Amino acid sequence: MTTILEQGNISIHTENIFPIIKKALYSEHEIFLRELVSNAVDAIKKLSMVARSGEYSGDISAPEIEIKFDKDKKTLSIADTGIGMTADEIKKYINQVAFSSAEEFITKYKDSAAADPIIGHFGLGFYSAFMVASTVEIDTLSYQEGAEAVHWSCDGTTQFELSASERNTVGTTITLTLMEGEEEYLEPARIRQLIKTYCDFMPVPIKIEGEVVNKHEAPWKQSPSSLTDEDYLEFYRYLYPFQEDPLLWIHLNTDYPFVVNGILYFPKLKPDIDITKSSIKLYCNQVFVTDNCEEVVPRFLLPLRGVIDSTDIPLNVSRSFLQGDRTVRRIADYIAKKVGDSLKALYRDDPAKYIASWQDLGNFVKFGSLNDDKFKEQVKDILIFRTTAKLGEAEEAPKVEVQTDEGDAWSEVADNKPATDAKGNFYTTLREYLERNKEKHENRVFYATDEVSQATYIELFKSQGLEVLSMDSFIDTHFIPTLEREYSDVKFVRVDADLDDTLLDKEKQSEIVDPATNKTRDDEIKEMFEQAINRPRVNVKPQALKGEGAPPAMVLLPEEARRMQETMAMIQQQEMQFPDDHVLMVNTAHPLIQNLLGLSQSTIIGADGGSSPAGDLAKMICNQVYDTALMAQKGFDANGMKTFVERSNTLLTKLTER
Repeated sequence: MTTILEQGNISIHTENIFPIIKKALYSEHEIFLRELVSNAVDAIKKLSMVARSGEYSGDISAPEIEIKFDKDKKTLSIADTGIGMTADEIKKYINQVAFSSAEEFITKYKDSAAADPIIGHFGLGFYSAFMVASTVEIDTLSYQEGAEAVHWSCDGTTQFELSASERNTVGTTITLTLMEGEEEYLEPARIRQLIKTYCDFMPVPIKIEGEVVNKHEAPWKQSPSSLTDEDYLEFYRYLYPFQEDPLLWIHLNTDYPFVVNGILYFPKLKPDIDITKSSIKLYCNQVFVTDNCEEVVPRFLLPLRGVIDSTDIPLNVSRSFLQGDRTVRRIADYIAKKVGDSLKALYRDDPAKYIASWQDLGNFVKFGSLNDDKFKEQVKDILIFRTTAKLGEAEEAPKVEVQTDEGDAWSEVADNKPATDAKGNFYTTLREYLERNKEKHENRVFYATDEVSQATYIELFKSQGLEVLSMDSFIDTHFIPTLEREYSDVKFVRVDADLDDTLLDKEKQSEIVDPATNKTRDDEIKEMFEQAINRPRVNVKPQALKGEGAPPAMVLLPEEARRMQETMAMIQQQEMQFPDDHVLMVNTAHPLIQNLLGLSQSTIIGADGGSSPAGDLAKMICNQVYDTALMAQKGFDANGMKTFVERSNTLLTKLTER
């Protein structure tokens, strides 16, 4: 059994803790202004609560905070029209470090505090003044009947002086005599900048040199019904000047089971945007805390912009850092659900706007689906893709019923007439696509990632009535495997990976030219191209394509091999190199290929056994056909492009010779 020698209380000496508060509690000296202004706002709110309770009958109609400078005396003062303090209150709340007057006041006036929350709770903010000041003075007069004004002064040690004051107006003035090296806080421009950063939306006018310098109204605290679209846009432009207007926004407003207010904006996304960096500003009771919201906002929503304000987000005593806990995770889940609900409502109520925003909006939805299973389940029915099908013209668009959270069903598109974007493109869900095409190619999805470079392939598919989906955003490379896991029986094939049997002309059988060996015309075409291009790793594949518009040749990249190379390039953070192993599909039905074979066979060998000019020309045209097909895949390096241009000029010269 352990013998207890002594029990007692740990002794905290103010002479030891005071330097820590002054030097280490806050990461930046400038925070002192946020803390002192927050205290001033609290003092004004407290007086308002007291007045509402009937304990004060004075005028509270024009609350304000005024900041003044005296460069000669090196002083900065923050004056408020708040509740003030008595000598006993100064002894209790100022002289006892970390004894929070806010906590005691909230307990006494809890009904009023619920409607108008007090900012401060820790009781340490006042001492941040000593990070920049050699002396701090308080001049104050309490609202209480018969109260006497008092003056408190401290030089940064544990010693203070308390004396009578000649002040005759209710309120408090904090005066800081700044230390050497802190003169920047005597510059009005510097203080204005700090007010805009930390105190811009505090609900009390803050004056400098007689001018109100803060907005003092927080749009996110207002009712959504009281704000117009222009109000939301104006707020966004104020927060993010010189940026394009956002696509749309979501107003957060809940008080149960936690308090969260805010406005989140969907910006237009650029390919180089850092999706891991937050641009959302975090506030607590309209006091700016940080613009680093990784813990509060789900990872996939970090590219959003705007404001989140919550009194329930646990901060450390300096209000500088979040303390992660279950509440933070619940708030993050709430924000994700709110975003999902808002997107579904937009899709239901205004599909045209939803589609118009999809180019950027889709990246958020897809990224969210990749990172959050709950969100993926929410938005699975509103994932759309641009399609080559002319829905509503050649055929009637199917009517898809989607279940809302309330259990009601609603139609994706009113009257079976899908909305289009500004360019007239139609959009479809994957489920609709599979249903429409189950008789043509059941459980196969044809998609394109670059409508320009893959235009030849897309047109070939369209000419044979095959529908192609556009998956051209930078996130689709990662998103397609997710779709394949969701639709396990569906195969996704890029248009340049393989040719569906529908595209091939099976009736054009290759003619046998040597019965002894069963050598066919296709075999001759294959040999001709293999000898001409001399690339052993290129698989030459003669096939007859349907349609007069089909090209003479196409370069195909097998789906699995291409994806593997894309993955390796991503892991190595390198640009994907065009693979040496690929397929050259030669269209045997094209007149150019038929003429080229005849040219090659009739003149490859001259009478003297050497190469003939016509033979050189046939070889040159084979390479030109291959390079033209390669160009559609952007498969050229610098040397390949140089060779192609030089050969083109030589070929044109030969064709024009007489």
